[in-house]
Amino acid sequence: MPPFRPSPAARFAWLAAGLGLGLWLASPAGLRDTLRERATDLLHTTPIEAGAAQVMVVDIDRAALDRIGAWPWSRASLAALLRVVAAARPAAVALDMLVTEPDRLSPAALARRLAALTGREELAGLAATLEDGDRLLAEAIAAAPTALGLLPEQHATEASLPAVPILLRGMVRLPGIGTAPGVQGPIPELAAAAEGLGLLTLDADADGRVRRVPLLALVGGVARPGLAVEAVRLREGAGALQLEADPLSLVVGGQRVPLDPGATLRLLPTDPAGWPARSLSAAALLAEPERFAARLTGRIVVVGGSAPELGGLRPAARGMAVPSVQLQADAVLAVLRGVAPRRPPVLVIAETLGTVALVLGVVLAGLALRPRHAALIAGAAVAGWVAAAWLLTRAGLLLDGGGPPLLAAIGYVAAAVATHFAAERRARALEARFEQRLAPAVVQRILAAPEAIRLDGELREVTALFTDIEGFTAMTERAAPAELVALLDSYLDALTATVVAHDGMVEKIVGDAVHAVFNAPLDLPAHPRRALDCAVALLAAAEAQRATPLGRKLGLGRTRIGLETGPAVVGDVGGSGKLDYTAHGNVMNTAARLEAANKQLGTSICIGPVAAARIGHARLVPLGPLAVRGRAAPLEVYTVPPLS
Repeated sequence: MPPFRPSPAARFAWLAAGLGLGLWLASPAGLRDTLRERATDLLHTTPIEAGAAQVMVVDIDRAALDRIGAWPWSRASLAALLRVVAAARPAAVALDMLVTEPDRLSPAALARRLAALTGREELAGLAATLEDGDRLLAEAIAAAPTALGLLPEQHATEASLPAVPILLRGMVRLPGIGTAPGVQGPIPELAAAAEGLGLLTLDADADGRVRRVPLLALVGGVARPGLAVEAVRLREGAGALQLEADPLSLVVGGQRVPLDPGATLRLLPTDPAGWPARSLSAAALLAEPERFAARLTGRIVVVGGSAPELGGLRPAARGMAVPSVQLQADAVLAVLRGVAPRRPPVLVIAETLGTVALVLGVVLAGLALRPRHAALIAGAAVAGWVAAAWLLTRAGLLLDGGGPPLLAAIGYVAAAVATHFAAERRARALEARFEQRLAPAVVQRILAAPEAIRLDGELREVTALFTDIEGFTAMTERAAPAELVALLDSYLDALTATVVAHDGMVEKIVGDAVHAVFNAPLDLPAHPRRALDCAVALLAAAEAQRATPLGRKLGLGRTRIGLETGPAVVGDVGGSGKLDYTAHGNVMNTAARLEAANKQLGTSICIGPVAAARIGHARLVPLGPLAVRGRAAPLEVYTVPPLS
């Protein structure tokens, strides 16, 4: 068995698909992760209408800055806002900002600074009677269950801030959990007033977009929750968090959130058009607290800012700058719903194997099927994968909805391009092979549907027609070479044009003889009759050539024609050399013998019995039985009536 050698088209398609898969698997510069995350951003949007009943954002927007003043506000102004929030009896408050330095602008803070600079003790005593921004803010924080923000610190710090207890059930392993040597947090007075402390970290992916918030991180040697987790814990009234090993999850009161090895929460983007439903301007709340308080009652309230002056804008999932307070609200909503899309190892393995199978299948379809069918299969495969990614994400599993469909599309395009150019090359080869042997309309039919012919060989019924010139050898001996070639060219041009005009195929030209077949390579209805009509036209064309001055000068002889119908094997023949579409079989030999029999019969056209039966004896003149070399019994042969 000869070794399998893929065609150039197949090699090109497989190479393109292999390069795409290799890049995807190697994932330079986080390519695989970026494709997956971008696809997730496009495919999934978390509705927030239901979350508006549980989470509210108090937004320090431009209107609030216009009302209160430029940022940063004084502690008294911030305390006034938090007092209004606390008066509305929220379930919990989360402050999306970091307060790390003592107040320096309130009257009490200024008095203390003057006392320290001048050494006058009476000024220090006066400070206790003046408005103190830190005290006011601490009192406002203590008026409602409030979580303040922390940030990881790259330098080691003392672990003086309180931390919520975390209980373990089973052997919990979080190998990818975020770590930092230290932590920045609020001053002790504010930390003591708060009931929770949570991390404000928003982790950016390789493309710089924020899609994750920490549920837990190890900072300053202490495991600390994210701000969203603390807000939900305060709402639930839980005194501790619980980590469970099987399944790996974080239990926050009555809420359970699945964990990945990094203990982060992948945020599914929310539609900004829905943010107004869960947002309230701080300016409006301060101006009319009685009117808007009901929107905060019993809900988790996240206080932060959308005004650019606060520095809280982050490039988020879909590329737009999003206020961090809205991302923290999304995180709270996700924790409440217990939704945290994960990529467990078994899913990663299945995704990799499925991607390879998807790409291979699409390339095979592109190479083996017609373009329309291949496109339908490729489209269905890609759509099915995307639908699976969408459905699995709703179930909490993050299947890559971008990379595999993109690779499948690349594989299909490569296969389609390769097969297109292969088809073009084959069409050009077919056209070159048949354009001088078939009618232009027949050639166009072949080019339009090349699969209609079987170049590798097939058995089909044909009518074979053979011609020869009487006395041609003697003529060649007396004719000048140039005149002989000129006459022969004119003669053969006339005969081949006549064959093509009657929808026959010039099978080959041997010297002065033309071999033609009818009903190949495409079906030709009534091909014996078409062959007979062609034979009559050939005699007329040959006589016209004899009547030319050069024909008369060289003494061009009569043309003799043999005709018979029967089965033949037709196809490309030529071995490793030049292929030629030819016909082989007993019918070809018989037609040649009938052509030669014209000499002894004194006829110009000799027709075999099978062709005569198909043509109809009424059109023919019987010549009687003829012994034909290679045939056991004589053949009943026929000719046409004399031309008038």
